[in-house]
Amino acid sequence: MTRRALILVEGSRSNGPLYVEAAQRLCLHPITLAADPAKYGYLAAEALESIRVDTDNLDALIRACSHLRRTYNIAGITGFSNPDESVYATVGKLCRHFDLPGPNPVSIERCCDKFVQRQLLAEAGVPIPAYRLATNATEVESSAAEIGLPVVLKPAVGGIGSTGVRLCRSVNELAEHTTYLLAGKHIWRSSPRILVEEFAQGPHYSAHIMGNEVIGIVAAEFGHPPHFVFRGFTFPAL
Repeated sequence: MTRRALILVEGSRSNGPLYVEAAQRLCLHPITLAADPAKYGYLAAEALESIRVDTDNLDALIRACSHLRRTYNIAGITGFSNPDESVYATVGKLCRHFDLPGPNPVSIERCCDKFVQRQLLAEAGVPIPAYRLATNATEVESSAAEIGLPVVLKPAVGGIGSTGVRLCRSVNELAEHTTYLLAGKHIWRSSPRILVEEFAQGPHYSAHIMGNEVIGIVAAEFGHPPHFVFRGFTFPAL
């Protein structure tokens, strides 16, 4: 009987071992595809199978998975947001290619593009803070003037968590963070697109959904502004 495998695109020093343990409990052989498997020490420590592959290259991932199918029955493919959330769309495309259960890659790409996400929410009648899209410093300044300070500046696409996100209360803070985002300090995987957004103050909740089912609600705790660094989560939210 062909051994069943779970493909993991990239890894995680924190959650990676948990995924591996969960796969093994389900009698699945975990195989990690990573640009640099040495980044994840648990792979070598546990003698886990890993393959070096350019995980930004969909064709390379398809070739690697096709080769593995000669030996294994691939039961599923998942991944980790490292360095950003684009991996989830990649996983969806791989699942589509190999006829496996997985997320709709188009939906994932829409969710990961914060500007497109805001447009879809507004079209659906969901109340959201005022927002504008900017690609240069002049557009950032004019967008902030239209919305009114304070505003939140963040990359429209790319990054995870609070990467590149800052509350700007003054024109000077706005200019400072705009320079940070556009002058080469922030790493962009595509052309820079900045979301300028009205500051909405209050508690932060996340809904974890699978299909049409809400799995749970999470409450997030942030550090002090201007940087919205996650400090902890409460699950389920109280």
